[in-house]
Amino acid sequence: MLEGNPDIDRVIAFPERSRWRQRISELCALWRRYDLALSALPSDRARIYGWAAGRRHLGFIDPREAASKRWWLDQWVAFDDLETHTVAMGLALADRLGIERCAEVVVPRTEQRESGPAAPYAVCHPHPKFNYKMWHEAGWIALIQALRARGLQVFLTGAPDDAECCARIAEATGASSLAGTRSLAQIGDLLRGAAIFIGPDTVVTHMAAATGVPTVALFGPSNPVKWGAWPAAWQGPESPWQLRGSGRRGNVYLLQGGGDCVPCRLEGCDRHVASFSRCLQEMPAERVIACAIEMLESVRA
Repeated sequence: MLEGNPDIDRVIAFPERSRWRQRISELCALWRRYDLALSALPSDRARIYGWAAGRRHLGFIDPREAASKRWWLDQWVAFDDLETHTVAMGLALADRLGIERCAEVVVPRTEQRESGPAAPYAVCHPHPKFNYKMWHEAGWIALIQALRARGLQVFLTGAPDDAECCARIAEATGASSLAGTRSLAQIGDLLRGAAIFIGPDTVVTHMAAATGVPTVALFGPSNPVKWGAWPAAWQGPESPWQLRGSGRRGNVYLLQGGGDCVPCRLEGCDRHVASFSRCLQEMPAERVIACAIEMLESVRA
């Protein structure tokens, strides 16, 4: 996500899991190297690394956590996981430091920007990481056929694990699957030239919104106040989105599934990440197609 970001001088990466001796070695290598460390997640690991790295340390505290967690921090900000958008939550650290807010979401890019296809094209991301955020394949097929009927090439993005699903959709529609063949930075370059993007609550949807491309975001159980795609040039500080209801903000149309339970903020109807959400599985293709056409025509107008 940080590739090509002009504000980043260096990325120091650590493995997600390692033995305690390696952890100690990592902390020693960081020890007080920086004047200021920010912990952007309310987690013990983020606080410990920030405490080791910075002479001053600022981070988040969840009000439900024990007061002893504040020991790792010189200053702290109360973390709100429900009613504050994740972009605005991060910018609360700037407020505490007296730094002017900059609400731009920076999309990764390759060192030498790759040029996209010459003909007008759309990008779709049919397969999120978790099933409970997934729209049905029949809907994707109908949507892509409608986009191709309007003269658009269609490219499918996804992780390597998404390749099988994307291949089935590509075979049924004539779209081109790029699943597992592009880095996030390469996808960022592709998104910048697209006529439209459609995807679920996933990282590529947030990237598309940040590029300024017309974006249709399909939302089911996720809390849009917290996780709705942040439109390009949106300054906040309030969230662009309400808890319930579909609508457009800037270059983003957030299309929410139906049902009195939406958004439940839970992991699918069976309450685990491999389960599906009826609000998305029952969302008709016609509704998404109409929204996509509306976004395309609003750009041409």
